[in-house]
Amino acid sequence: MTMTGIDPRQRLRSIVGGSAGNLVEWFDWYVYSAFTLYFAPHFFPAEDRTAQLLSAAAVFAVGFVMRPVGAWIMGIYADRHGRKAGLTLSVTLMCLGSLIIAATPGYATIGLAAPALLVVARLLQGLSVGGEYGASATYLSEMAGARHRGFYSSFQYVTLISGQLLAICVLLLLQTVLSEAALDAWGWRIPFVIGGVLALVVFRIRRGLAETESFANAKAAGAPPAGFWALIRHHPRETGTVMLLTAGGTLAFYAYSIYMQKFLVNTSGFDRQTASAINGATLFLFMLVQPLAGALSDRIGRKPLMIGFGVAGVLFTYPIFSALEQVRDPWTAGLLVMAALLIVTGYTSINAVVKAELFPAHIRALGVALPYALANMAFGGTAETVALWFKQAGNERGFYWYVTAMIAASLIVYLRMRDTRTHSRILED
Repeated sequence: MTMTGIDPRQRLRSIVGGSAGNLVEWFDWYVYSAFTLYFAPHFFPAEDRTAQLLSAAAVFAVGFVMRPVGAWIMGIYADRHGRKAGLTLSVTLMCLGSLIIAATPGYATIGLAAPALLVVARLLQGLSVGGEYGASATYLSEMAGARHRGFYSSFQYVTLISGQLLAICVLLLLQTVLSEAALDAWGWRIPFVIGGVLALVVFRIRRGLAETESFANAKAAGAPPAGFWALIRHHPRETGTVMLLTAGGTLAFYAYSIYMQKFLVNTSGFDRQTASAINGATLFLFMLVQPLAGALSDRIGRKPLMIGFGVAGVLFTYPIFSALEQVRDPWTAGLLVMAALLIVTGYTSINAVVKAELFPAHIRALGVALPYALANMAFGGTAETVALWFKQAGNERGFYWYVTAMIAASLIVYLRMRDTRTHSRILED
């Protein structure tokens, strides 16, 4: 079956439009992590920095609890009403969550209502991101042609990383133009306002996107409606595969990127500005590598890249984190962080297309979103909390072994699964 309804220019515009919206979604999501060091004292009064970070990280993890709910509800919504409809709904919820955080007074003003509203906002954002991943991964994979599906779908993580990178750039800019006192007092609210405004712009963009031919064909063929029990009953192997291949990859990604900023401050001893600069520079290079790895998967297959991540992750995660404990030179720290991010590229660059290629069109958005969200809730969203718990317990290196073990578990799946490039269930070219 061919994509007769979409010309190359329209396809490219749709991919760019879908990717731009994904960037803003993830900017809103990651701003929380980038500015945790500044707003945590406002919501969680405590004298110990690790205790404050642990409380803020716990709320970050709470947002992940809502992601499976969002994946379930909006995955079904995107499979029944279209990928474009799912993308539009997700950005609306993200906007609302960002504006709540921007406007919420601190603990000193409204007491326990402050952390309670923070939790509400993160639950809304978790609902949004839960649906966003499945809808965007499915949209980009379906909109791309078969020959370049790995390349184009890699932009799902390019924009995910871009959102995180933009959050860090806003942080660096505010650190430059505002004093530490101003940033601590009120400046941390600015990025949440920016996120809310950008989400409104994306809402308009997504209203004008083209729908994918895969969805249109499935709708015309009268495919059975998507649902949780249909997913479990008819696609249990694929569902389990997505969960297990995600577990090690998402934990490694959050450990190497999101948690790394706190690690460089709280363990390596860098100041906040230097840690942010290292985090931003390495993420920028990491972002540039994603399409290259995606294009490579179009030539050699998806499986070799995932196996490469699994083997390198098992061998080098512990040594990299252990070396970073002792590093005081920012250039050396940057090289070590970059090495870790290059390792995880074997997962991040192609995970979206691998998951999309496992499922038929009528249940693809749900199949991609729900098991991924469950794995993210269990392993990605808890990465910071687990790491800080190990540190507070006096056994920080236990976290390094935990990440290594989960990558090893995913490696077993990579070795046993078929290469989805040659066994894709996306029929349209």
